Amino acid sequence: MSDCAGHIDFDQWAALAASDPEAFETRRAQLIDATIRRAPAGKQQRLRCLQWKVDQVRRLSRTPLAACVRMSNMMWESVLNEGGLLEALEGRAQSAPTGRPKARLLAFPRERQDLS
Repeated sequence: MSDCAGHIDFDQWAALAASDPEAFETRRAQLIDATIRRAPAGKQQRLRCLQWKVDQVRRLSRTPLAACVRMSNMMWESVLNEGGLLEALEGRAQSAPTGRPKARLLAFPRERQDLS
């Protein structure tokens, strides 16, 4: 169903899902777990949390298509939101603000209003 290089045979997985959904879910969970275990130790907890979130989206969605749309939206949010992938790729993301923001303050004269 997948070789050591991580290539997945879609047709085999689709056939398993159709013929034995329980076995499909077991194999899917095993593959996901093995993939997370191969990640650097410092990233594994974050990946497990993300997988939990994906599993909850799948569980709470009425249809597989609805789950797919929700997960697609999650991915786009992680790309486009503040601190997301797009900012990181453009070099704008910062892990923490450095010092106080610097700006030149402008003085504006106060206008008096006659309230009588």
